[in-house]
Amino acid sequence: MTVETVNPATGQVEYRHELMAPSQVEGVLAAAQAAFPEWSRRSLDSRGEVLHAIAAALRRRSDGLQRTMTAEMGKLRREALAEIEKCAVACDYYAGHAAAYLAELDIATEARRSYVRYEPLGCVLAVMPWNFPYWQVFRFLAPALMAGNVAVLKHASNVPRCADAIAGVLEEAGLPAGVFGVLHIDNAQAAEVIRDRRVVAVTLTGSERAGSSVAGNAGAQLKKCVMELGGSDAFIVLEDADLDRAVAGAVASRFGNAGQTCIAAKRFIVVDAIADEFTRRFVEAAAKLRLGDPGDEATTLAPMARRDLREELQRQVEASIARGARPLLGCKPDASHAGYPASILDGVVPGMPAYAEELFGPVAGILRVADEAEAVRVANDTSFGLGGSVWSADPERGERVARQLQVGAAFVNAVVKSDPRMPFGGTKRSGFGRELAGHGIHEFMNIKSVYVA
Repeated sequence: MTVETVNPATGQVEYRHELMAPSQVEGVLAAAQAAFPEWSRRSLDSRGEVLHAIAAALRRRSDGLQRTMTAEMGKLRREALAEIEKCAVACDYYAGHAAAYLAELDIATEARRSYVRYEPLGCVLAVMPWNFPYWQVFRFLAPALMAGNVAVLKHASNVPRCADAIAGVLEEAGLPAGVFGVLHIDNAQAAEVIRDRRVVAVTLTGSERAGSSVAGNAGAQLKKCVMELGGSDAFIVLEDADLDRAVAGAVASRFGNAGQTCIAAKRFIVVDAIADEFTRRFVEAAAKLRLGDPGDEATTLAPMARRDLREELQRQVEASIARGARPLLGCKPDASHAGYPASILDGVVPGMPAYAEELFGPVAGILRVADEAEAVRVANDTSFGLGGSVWSADPERGERVARQLQVGAAFVNAVVKSDPRMPFGGTKRSGFGRELAGHGIHEFMNIKSVYVA
């Protein structure tokens, strides 16, 4: 089967490739199985040297990696370069901190010695999305490799060259053959790989639908999995917020990566006392964003990654308007192949897609509330639970509100982001398990109790 990659900015076919035959899939899995014993026995210092080398290779090849990402999924040049640097930082971080995370933990019992040790599981299958085609991979890969696991990647079908570029970086850095492999396969083939006895665990970042399917298949095989799924993050603006700071955060969070981010702010929950002023400033700031060629430094809003995604976003916008939402800015597709302008809907209430669904594109919804208590209630009135932020001049008040949010990450006077030093993941239908920090490196390890009488 032939798969095409279409440039989001031009609509032109960038690349065609064939899905792997069963014999090719077998080769990748066999190589991973063969590589695991030696890689898992290496010292942490030895694995750390490879991770540092990977970070260096990412930085050396950043220009080429950026061009591939921009062509395949439309990311702005500066955003792409920042993503590549973030991958390098994660590799360096785990190379330097894995020893502390994986140190044996002594437990006081009646035994001569009792302790907990961490052992790698084996081959981890990663099913990854297109919106951060390098970072999503390295977010799981850096800790997995430092833990001594090996990995195979089934990347999104519209970023095949990004997947191959990652493999090239790892090879250049000296990662032994078989420790990482790319599988150019479809969803049916991925289900077969999950069932393969050589795959011991699965991690997925993607939609609820994809997560349900993959987690179901993994569960049927009694295999550990981590799911990072969709989000509809609340952005709570209280009446004492610094509006200049809040508006800047709102624009960055909602329109970065063309709004195609799970942890982007999507529901702007604003207290009535300042709602008009916040909305006016938000519209003014968003209207200055320039949609265009993502390779042009003057462009400040990238196109969406695929035309079908833009069509689905427009369906959600039109359905919300039909039910009473007021379009204040944009809300209609651009004339380009997959462009969608910065858009804002006011008067979003229950019963609208903009209230209940994830809008995976550059559309913000304004939800007006009477006070702090209603803001918390509305923020938690969602099936998602990935992240959320609170904006208040009083950090203690902001923290009090943040602690009430039913999310995996709550930020005060800052935009929600992932960071190698902090665990990342969601609750409710935003998934389960954690990536990054110590929690992330422990997810794909056997946490073994040892008792010596």
